[in-house]
Amino acid sequence: ERLRELRDKRGETTRSLAELAGMSYTSLSDLERGIKTPTLATIVRLALALRCKVTDLVDVFNKHDLATLVPRRK
Repeated sequence: ERLRELRDKRGETTRSLAELAGMSYTSLSDLERGIKTPTLATIVRLALALRCKVTDLVDVFNKHDLATLVPRRK
């Protein structure tokens, strides 16, 4: 959701951002839809392509209790 918002704000299409970030259209689309989880390297590449801070892409960590983002151990 945040990735799509930043992409739209910068006026990039999914295809153009994928090209700028050096990734496939399908991979970027999967990230935007929450199907895949990005690696740190991918987050950095996207931040560079979007000309934003890494924290702009991962601000979810500022809004949620981190424990709710990780499955509980049994």
